Amino acid sequence: MTGDHRVLTLMWEARAPEGRGPDLLEWTRTRATELPDGPSAPLRTELFQAPQDRVLCLTWWRPEDGPDLPELPEPPAELITRAVHRWRFESVEVL
Repeated sequence: MTGDHRVLTLMWEARAPEGRGPDLLEWTRTRATELPDGPSAPLRTELFQAPQDRVLCLTWWRPEDGPDLPELPEPPAELITRAVHRWRFESVEVL
């Protein structure tokens, strides 16, 4: 894969208390829309929901945006059952 196709992906995943998934999803949506605009904006942002009131946010970034990419914060304690899980991935191949 050439450098032109490399992207960094930040994964943010949280679990809400039973029945609070829609609230956590809305909280996440609001924070995701507050990410930077313009040249420093993510290439793409996508939200997912899953069983057990889980919410996932993926953001794709240019490698040159650097190691200090903005991440979504921890939600308020009443919206989560545990600490948020965060991972960074670097694209290897597009099939």
